[in-house]
Order: sequence, then C-alpha cells, then structure tokens
Amino acid sequence: MKISKMAAGIQKSLTRQLFDKAKQYDNVIDFTLGDPDYPTPKVIRDAGCGAIQAGATKYSANAGLLQLRSTLSERIRSDTGVRYDPDSEIIVTVGAMEALYLSLCCMIDPGDEVIIPAPYWVNYCHMVQMCGGQPVLVYANEEDDFIVNIDEIENAVTEKTAAIILNSPNNPTGTIYDRNSLKRLCDLAKRHDFTIIWDECYKHIIYEAEFVSILEFEGMKDRAVVINSCSKEFSMTGWRLGYAAAPKELVENMTKLQENIVACASLPSQYAAIEAFGHGIPEVEQMRKGFEHRRDTLVNGINDIDKLSCKLPKGTFYAFVNISKTGLGSIDFAYKLLEKKQVAVVPGVTYGDRYDSYIRIAYTMNEDKIVEGVKRIKEFTDEV
Repeated sequence: MKISKMAAGIQKSLTRQLFDKAKQYDNVIDFTLGDPDYPTPKVIRDAGCGAIQAGATKYSANAGLLQLRSTLSERIRSDTGVRYDPDSEIIVTVGAMEALYLSLCCMIDPGDEVIIPAPYWVNYCHMVQMCGGQPVLVYANEEDDFIVNIDEIENAVTEKTAAIILNSPNNPTGTIYDRNSLKRLCDLAKRHDFTIIWDECYKHIIYEAEFVSILEFEGMKDRAVVINSCSKEFSMTGWRLGYAAAPKELVENMTKLQENIVACASLPSQYAAIEAFGHGIPEVEQMRKGFEHRRDTLVNGINDIDKLSCKLPKGTFYAFVNISKTGLGSIDFAYKLLEKKQVAVVPGVTYGDRYDSYIRIAYTMNEDKIVEGVKRIKEFTDEV
C-alpha cells in the first residue's frame, strides 16, 4: 500500500513513546502527559450527561452551536474588552489541536514559512509540515527565562513568512511572555504583515505573573488567531473541545474544512462547554492552587538534587529541568530513568534539538507521587 511522503515523514513524538513504554511497568510514576488528574467539575459533567439524556446527540452547525459561540464571545469580551461576532468570527473545534491545524491549513501554501519560538510544543512543527509549510525555529535560552529575543524573530522573517505560533504560558517551560516583548512582536507583525497564532490554552494556570493577551494591543484582532481549549482550564482533556477566534474570512474557510474533516465537534461536549465557559466554576481556582502547591513541591525537590536544577515555572503544570550535570543526553536519561527507577519523563529534544540538556516533568498527579518520583530521580542521578 502506498503511503504519502507527508505521512511517512511525521514521526511519533517522544512524549507518546515514553508514555507508551511506561505502560509496560507496574509501579511507574508517569510524568509525561499534560493530563490533569483532577476530575472534570461535576456541574460540567452533569451538563454533558444532561445533553445526552435529552437527546442532544446529533450534529450541530459546522462552526458549532451558536449558543456556545455566543458564550465564548462574551467570555473573550469580558477578559479582553474585544468582541468577536459569534456568528462569523468564532469556530468550535475538536480540541485546540484541530483549531490550530485548521488555521494553518487555511493560511499556508506549500513553501510558506511559520516561525516557531523554541522550546515549542512538538505538534507545532508537525502540523506546519502536514500543511506543506516550513517551520523556522528561533531558540530561547534558560538565561533569558526561555523568552525568545524579538530581534532574533525579526531576523528570521522573510518574504515567505506567513505566521508565528506563540504559546503563553508556554509548554514545556511555564514561561509567560511579558507585555514589552508582546508589544514588540505585534509591531513586527504589522510591519511585516504576518499573522500571530496565539495559543493561550494555559492562561488560567498562572502563579506569580501577569497574563497578557495578544488582544490587548491595538489592531491585533485583525491579524491574530486566538486558540483556546476546555482541556486544561476545566480538566476536560477527553471531551475534545476547543475553539478559535479570528477574522471572518479565516473562520469561514476553517468552517469549510471542518465540514470535510469532522463535520462538527461533539454536541454533548459543546453543551458541557457552555456550562464551563458560561459560569464561574469554583474548582478552576482550586485546581490552580493545587497545581501551584505541586509545582513548589516538585521544583524544591529537584533543586535539592545536586546534579539537577529547575527554574520556577510561572504558569502551566510543567517543569523544564536542567540535567546537564549528569553528563547524559535527554533521551538516554529518560529511557534509563524509566528502566531503572520506573519514572517516565519527556526528553528535552522533543521541544527543540538544542534542549538535549533538559527533561520535561508534568506535575499533574498528587503530591505523594511527586515526592516519590523525585526520590527515585535522586536515586538515579546518584548512580550515574
């Protein structure tokens, strides 16, 4: 059977490889996936189950329920002061991943370039390549808190640049882009006429920092795609519900593609999302506080290990740990740690080839497991 060059060229991520291998062990502590252990809040579960019991198990409009799009429009307006027309400027998707993929499909022609600041979420590069585009990586350093220098982004811009993908708070580092950096980036986008794809899926998991939206800057509604999800804020990873807010022309084209790929997002999930985004959910703040406490437990434990170090993440539920003093590369470190101590982490090279001296740890489980995991990591580093 013939396999396309595009499909054959996409590699399974190291995140999933380590996750799958970890399933072979009985007593594993799995720090790989960003999948919170908190249950979806009951009021949201009840809304989804109620929709099923009421028979809301059919198709919706390709762009999603207008009631949900109206709820999302009001949520964005409340957060940023910017209003999107729910009828034409918002599309509901099967997770934020589909929103990102559809937006890239609608903006990129073969050979177009998309700038991706690194460390980056691994699927960004794959999606650009699947759309026929060329990822252009611009690297950030730990010394700069993993915030990419805007001058280096400008140096990467060419006549082929269609967009930049920016994730804040950032997976895998927990970095949050500051107002000055974003202002300079917005000016750059206007000057060179490219789009900013703004991934804000972790905007509600923030600790000692201010979250700045790209929409706070003049004129950015017209040249930004804002992507968000239920997955992280409401612990709804399996509900597969996300959205994009963007200019009318882009949303129209994304909706055409959605019709031909999935038709629409799951209807019960859409009703659950109306409840999630439409009302204050007390559990959201409880989860955020829980992640903050877990973060402190993990980072303090890691920094007590002689050969490891980790900066305090400002957001998300990930820690990017420096392993350079162990003398091991990140893949070697991750596989040996799993085999010897049954602890699963993600190699840093997953997030850019310059990050072989790092691993990512997702602190999405209870503190007892985090403490035990850190204990095993210390035992491992003492032996290497």
